[in-house]
Amino acid sequence: MTGTFTPSTQYLDRPGGRLAFDDTVQGGGAPVVLLPGMLDSRAAYRHLRPLLVAAGRRVITLDLRGFGESSIAWDDYSPAAIATDVLALLDHLGIDRAALVGNSYTGATVVKVAGDAPGRVAGIVLLDAFVENVPPNALNRAMFAVMGALLVHSPAFWGLYHRRMAYPGAKPADFDAYVDGLVAAMRTPGRKQATRGYVRGDSAPTGWTAAVTCPALVVMGGKDPDFSDPELVADRQAAALKARKVMIEGAGHYPMADRPQATADALLPFLAELS
Repeated sequence: MTGTFTPSTQYLDRPGGRLAFDDTVQGGGAPVVLLPGMLDSRAAYRHLRPLLVAAGRRVITLDLRGFGESSIAWDDYSPAAIATDVLALLDHLGIDRAALVGNSYTGATVVKVAGDAPGRVAGIVLLDAFVENVPPNALNRAMFAVMGALLVHSPAFWGLYHRRMAYPGAKPADFDAYVDGLVAAMRTPGRKQATRGYVRGDSAPTGWTAAVTCPALVVMGGKDPDFSDPELVADRQAAALKARKVMIEGAGHYPMADRPQATADALLPFLAELS
């Protein structure tokens, strides 16, 4: 299988809606499920997936509730609800055990799946996740509340965040078109409900890491603007999960897009060990 293979969209019906995903089907070792962050789509992994496929991995990418090609309206957009979607997807595909990769908001999701269903998870990877984040102070909480309101009511703010903050260094060649697509998606009728659901979700729950027993890898962009000290957060995650830590120099909040080769170089040895 070559890295240029592009699988077609498939769908999984769930109580309350339909989820879109793709699956390369072929590939060795534990299948790898890639989960994007909030308000994003599975295309967030468009630059990383070919590198994993070219290395011989079976790769599955999933659109979260409310975004991408999945249904927009759901009753619950929390990391825990998405965890049930991941297990349903594994059941649907007849996969006994998989490696799970969660970016940002869905870092909590892969931790939840690993804790709730350890027999189904070969290992987890946190990509710039909020798990074990430094507790916010009053100023931080106020800032998050303002940013959340801006995201719900002004999709352009999401584009501004990507263009001015999330990618502090190199940007992929398709960056402008991709960000334009993200903003346009948020303007889709009904999308405000999904945006509000994610903004109100808890992407940094406490205590979930205690139940995780599988191998774990923490990958963090060295210049991630979402954290005042990215390496400190990565250290907290690695300690809680007894995980290996990889800092990607110069990367922002989406290392799979701005440093895909470095991200693949971090993931592939870890995935090989799981096999």
